Amino acid sequence: MIRLPIKNLCLLLALWVAAAAWLSAAEVEQSQPVDLLSLAQGAVPVGIEGAGPTLRVGRSEALRMIDGDRRGFVLTPKPGGADTEIVVVYELPALTTFEAFAVPNVLETPSPSQTFVRTVSIAGSETGHDGPFEELAGGTLDTHPKKGETTVLPATNEKPVRWVQVTLGGGINIEREKTFFEFSEILGYGKQEQVPLSQAFTGKWKGRGVRLELKQDGIRVSGCYDRDGELEGTVSGNLLHATGKTSKSGIPSTFVLSVSSNDEVIGVRSTNGAPFQLYSGEAAPALTTACSERSVAPIGCGSVIHGIHFDFDSATIRPESEEHLDALYNGLRSSTATAVTVVGHTSSEGSEAYNDKLSLRRAEAVAAAMVARGIEAGRVSAQGRGEKHPIADNATEAGRSLNRRVEIKCH
Repeated sequence: MIRLPIKNLCLLLALWVAAAAWLSAAEVEQSQPVDLLSLAQGAVPVGIEGAGPTLRVGRSEALRMIDGDRRGFVLTPKPGGADTEIVVVYELPALTTFEAFAVPNVLETPSPSQTFVRTVSIAGSETGHDGPFEELAGGTLDTHPKKGETTVLPATNEKPVRWVQVTLGGGINIEREKTFFEFSEILGYGKQEQVPLSQAFTGKWKGRGVRLELKQDGIRVSGCYDRDGELEGTVSGNLLHATGKTSKSGIPSTFVLSVSSNDEVIGVRSTNGAPFQLYSGEAAPALTTACSERSVAPIGCGSVIHGIHFDFDSATIRPESEEHLDALYNGLRSSTATAVTVVGHTSSEGSEAYNDKLSLRRAEAVAAAMVARGIEAGRVSAQGRGEKHPIADNATEAGRSLNRRVEIKCH
């Protein structure tokens, strides 16, 4: 177990990765560790065990543990005792080999009735959400002296896994018999097999606050939500990033969704810029919406595209994005628009000036890909808007992943 400032975590993990020969020296210089145990990378909670149900730890709390927001929160809606153990099981989109885990911002709220979780144990399985599980890492947490530090838990077992079991136990400073427990984020770093493109986003789902119908055609998804909301989105791996708007009031919503192995839709939704909330529902084949008789909207003029991925700090388009580029080209070549502008947007990491340049370079790369496929060069241009026009909160990785996008404007 190692404690260090978050800014040094990337360097340490890059050295571990380099030592494991996962990346070349040049790639290490251009890479930063990706948190593979996060909603934004396709991890979803599939089970809550131990004292979790008794203390009313639910899907919302389980998602907050992997939402990319490193600030602390109250994990247990009801208080527990010194021997409390909360177990959360996450499903990953592909086999993953972890090199290290980490817990950031182990900080105490000045209250005798709540304290930060004391022990963390991580186990993994390649068989199923019921195990059997083998220990991957673990340790005892100490309060960080200041914000911005993280405790690293090096993996002691590098077995590839698809399910991760996180067990949180006790509290650092228990002053009362009944205590609320706090946590921040469980991060996981390593390597993951390529995630195949999910074809699960055709269906109907209902749940608390959920009334949803989706139709998928390749990477494209369109559908209806609530009573009068219409959405469009793109699939990357096992995730759907979508934007929607109500037809009557024009109130916008953003979604990051996955479909689990038992056909349940689960993810997060933000409405009108509010914080993300759990969004989950069970399959409801009999549901009827305004989209039931509609075909999937094509990608093209007016589209917001997620899933065109680039190398870190680069405008080099990654190979898994070829299907997204092909779909965009097919939509644009059938358009009668005389001018097409590819507009690039980033999240808020880095300086504003740097993100302006990066978003322009990436928009230019997408425009060049269209020209290479056959769109007339004089018809396509590029603009970079950087971080100036977010469509989601940059405080979570789910929001940041929505802000990293390409928009297509036609004239």
